[in-house]
Order: sequence, then C-alpha cells, then structure tokens
Amino acid sequence: MTEASSAHSARRPHGRRDLIGLAALFTAVAMAGALAPAGPVLLCCAAVALLATTGYYAWRSRRHENAPPPTDTGATAPSPAGPAPRAAGQETTLWRMRTTVRDEPGSLAVLCTALAGERVDILSLQTHPLSDGTVDEFLLRAPAALQSAELTGAVSGAGGTHCWLERADTHDLVDAPTRMLGMATRTALDSAELPLALRQLLGRCTIHSVPARSLHGRPLAEQVPTEGVLEEHRMKFRDSSGGSLTIERPQLPFTPTEFARVRALVELDARLGQRVPPRRDVLTLPEGNEITIRRADTSDLTAAREMHERCSPQTLALRYHGPVGDADRYLDHLLSPRYGRTLAVETASGRLVALGHLLWDGEETEIALLVEDAWQQRGIGAELLRRLAAMAAETGCTSVYAITQASNTGMVAAMRGLGLPLDYQIEEGTLVITARPASLAPRRAPRETVRIQEIQQIQDASGRR
Repeated sequence: MTEASSAHSARRPHGRRDLIGLAALFTAVAMAGALAPAGPVLLCCAAVALLATTGYYAWRSRRHENAPPPTDTGATAPSPAGPAPRAAGQETTLWRMRTTVRDEPGSLAVLCTALAGERVDILSLQTHPLSDGTVDEFLLRAPAALQSAELTGAVSGAGGTHCWLERADTHDLVDAPTRMLGMATRTALDSAELPLALRQLLGRCTIHSVPARSLHGRPLAEQVPTEGVLEEHRMKFRDSSGGSLTIERPQLPFTPTEFARVRALVELDARLGQRVPPRRDVLTLPEGNEITIRRADTSDLTAAREMHERCSPQTLALRYHGPVGDADRYLDHLLSPRYGRTLAVETASGRLVALGHLLWDGEETEIALLVEDAWQQRGIGAELLRRLAAMAAETGCTSVYAITQASNTGMVAAMRGLGLPLDYQIEEGTLVITARPASLAPRRAPRETVRIQEIQQIQDASGRR
C-alpha cells in the first residue's frame, strides 16, 4: 500500500463521524420544528451551530494531519550522534601503533570505538597473542590535526597499555602476507637482503652479524641454540656460516609472533646457501677499454688476493687504515653477502681490478672502494661509488658514510661527484664523509613486473643448481 492510500484510509473515519453528526443534528432540528411553536427560530440557531461545528471539525482534522507522528513512550531513547564524518579532501596522517589489551571479549571493540571517536580509520590490524594479553598492531589514518599525545591518550583511556606510536608511509599499506612473501623472495634471491628484510619487518632495530672467528683466528660468536633465543628486547639466531645473528630493539619488546617470522626467514636463508644475483653490466671506458661490473662474493677470494698483490702499500693503507699485512684477512668478511654487498670490476680478460663495498653497520651503512693502481684515474671509482649509493637508496638507507684520510683527494672528489649533500668530520687525520643518497633511488617497475622477474630469477637459479 502506498503512502497516499494509507493517508486516505486514515482520514476516512473522520468523514463518517462528521456525516453521522450532521444527520443527528438535522433529525433534532426537524423534531424541534414539529413540536415547538417557535420552529423557525430554532431552525436558524441550529444552522449557526451546524456551521460552527463543521468549521471546528475541519480545523481539527487539518491540525492532526500536519502534526508529526506520535512517539512511542515505551521505546528507548535515541543514541547520541556519532562523530561527524571527515570532510572530503581533509589532510590526514598515517600512523603505526602498537598497544597491549586485555585478553577479554569486547576489549578490542572498546579500543576501536575510542579510535572512531577521534575520526581515526583503521586500515589494518595484526594481533600478537601473549600469555597475559594481546599485542595489537594497527595501521591508522588520522586527521593531520590530531596530535600523537591525543591519539595515545584515547587509546590509554580505552584500556590500551604500553602504547607505542610512530609515523608510517605508503609502503606500510601492503598487507602482512604480501609483505612476508616479498621479503622471502628478496631473501631467496640475494644473501645480502636478509638484514634489510629483517629491518623492514621489525622497524627500527639494530642487527649485528658476528663471524665465527676474528681476523686472527680467535673465536668471536657465542654458541646459539638451533631454535634461537627470544628475550624481551633481543633475539639471537645461529648463522649458517657458523657465526651468530643478534637483533636488538630497545624501544619496543619483541613478540613470539615476530620471533617466529624472523626464524622462518633465517632458516630460508640458511637452506639456500650463499647466493648473489647473476647480473653483469659491460661498460666502455673513455679510452676504449671494456670493463664488466657484477656482484662479488667469497668465490672471488683468490682473485681479490691477487689484486692486493698488485696494489701498492700506499693504496692498501688508504683503503684499510691499518697494517698492510692484514689486508687479506679482511677479504673473507668483506666479500660475504652476510655483511653487505660487493661490486667487482673485471677487465675483458677476466682480471679483477676494483672492488666496491656497501657494508651494513648496525643502523648505519659504510661505503668503501679499492681500485688497482694501474686502473686509477679512469672513472672506475666514481662509477662504483654511484652504483653503491644507488643501491643504498634502493634499500632504504637514509645515509652512507665513507672513512678515508684527509689526503685522499681521489675519494673526496668521487664523493663530491655524486651531487649529494655531504657532511665532513675530521679527527686526527681521519676524514668521515656522510652522504644522503635518497634522491638516487631508481624508478621501480610496476609491482607485478618486478614479482614476475623475481620468480623467473629463482627458477633460473634452481635450474643452474
């Protein structure tokens, strides 16, 4: 039934009551005219009363039709209005938040209601179960005007404890399974990617890879159980090369869920063994000689030692800042993908003539070069430095530093040739040059294209094995 027909039906009883009233009135008037001698006078009075009554009923009917519907007195009171919707185009900020809530039904709902009251959108949620509660990790989109103290205050008021908050960016919008698959793929392709994948997974943390023995053969790494060790702010794992891998995060405790994810990546890396991408780039120097730039690893130890023998003591001293006799002992560490990435330069005949290192040093990244004397001043060092800085930018390093001597004008000129902001620190003749390579990050291919290329590389590598 339509609204018009419903209203018409609702008005029908009023019309019938009016007709009945009029019929009764005329009947009374007719009886009064027949019985009383003053019939005409009574008839006029009855007509006036009839008009007044009809007008009154018409006014009353219109009033009820225009009035709002009656309220049911037994119904509950309406709930208060929720937060006003965010205006389109309003500036927002992405946050990563972690808090601990009681392991009770409804505790998460109370927390989400408090966030909704601050007009905060929950983009993703991960739970980390504990023995006495649950750690909830959120990715939030909040109004830019909302201060961090206001956000943490709302969470604390809703029962959240140990609240931790930091800014996020668009790279955090990827869901957790996709992020883990991407990190596993990167780790499978390149041994040097494991520390970077762990830093991406855990956020701000310090990673120490300790070799099994020092340069002089003294044991360094502690004996770590096969299943690893989980402490509140530290995790330890056994390295596939016999050393140890220690991860520290003072500002935020580790959870069993994070420990399990890290252990899975470490085990994947150990099972695949040492590996580097097979890419090789051929360049032509200004004088016409061709060189090949490729990734290097410990399989290049013999060729690197032979290059050391062809280098002058002064060149080795500028590179290693110590006794020249110890230069060969550094190579096992420098060429290991566990501690960073190394680029090698070969001549057309296959002889190694230069090495460039990008070394993970805790939360920092060191850059270093060694070019054989006969091949210096040909642009090789500048090309290596540019590629290493681009690698650092691609992996998310905000800065890289180079340690050299103040008299090493070649290294200073190469760093200045990057065209990046540089900071200089000199202490007792040692020069530390820090660059910020973020602007050198190459444009990435679409995610689908990159993933297809990575899968193809894995298949090719498996076929070669």
